[in-house]
Amino acid sequence: MDKVDMPRLEVCFSPALLHLYDTRDTVVVIIDIFRATSTITAALHNGAKCVIPVASVAECIALGNEIPNSLTAGERDGQVVPGLQYGNSPSEYRPDFVAGKTLVLTTTNGTRLLHMVQQADRIVIGSFLNISALCTYLTGLGKNVLLGCASWKDRFNLEDTLFAGAVVHHIGGNFKINCDSARAARHLYRSVGDKPLLEFLKDSSHYGRLSAYGLHHDLEYCTTPDLHPVIPVLRGREIVAEV
Repeated sequence: MDKVDMPRLEVCFSPALLHLYDTRDTVVVIIDIFRATSTITAALHNGAKCVIPVASVAECIALGNEIPNSLTAGERDGQVVPGLQYGNSPSEYRPDFVAGKTLVLTTTNGTRLLHMVQQADRIVIGSFLNISALCTYLTGLGKNVLLGCASWKDRFNLEDTLFAGAVVHHIGGNFKINCDSARAARHLYRSVGDKPLLEFLKDSSHYGRLSAYGLHHDLEYCTTPDLHPVIPVLRGREIVAEV
């Protein structure tokens, strides 16, 4: 395919920069590696009926009371929110626990970004846990793609950008790239070389924040490639596994 006819691939480093990108006729990939998109991916692959992302704790609690067979979960600043049943640890949502249930989830960064891109052609969830399946899916669609990093309270973070760079590295040849953010993310990923992803991310603010809460296992889990090869897609208010 001629480069002119190829769909474009871009990276947005932060929700604060989202206004610079056109999300219409575009597949937007929501990226919140530590930990929202990893939790969503794990829950759906392990049999959750759906995930309903909400912006506020109050809405999360209200929906949990309204929806039968549901779980309310979320965090603020990395910690479980009082009033919610569960946290934002992907390893919590094992098949024997989550199968057939609706997970109502609110987080500091990822669920917020998801609600900002409603004009997109479609909204999908990306994580290292489903990276190969996601790359195959995006290539097969043949549409413009924006990799949207949830960041940390609008500030650039390493883990989301590293994931975006991994995607650009793997499938960038199938897209037209005229985006220095995409190039920078790819350079970052390639700089890791043979080093384990988590080893590289130990020198990051979010690693320090979450490891201080004793969440090292979560960090290892979230950086394990292809553990949950499922494509979570937003349908109405629900995120479901693409079939």
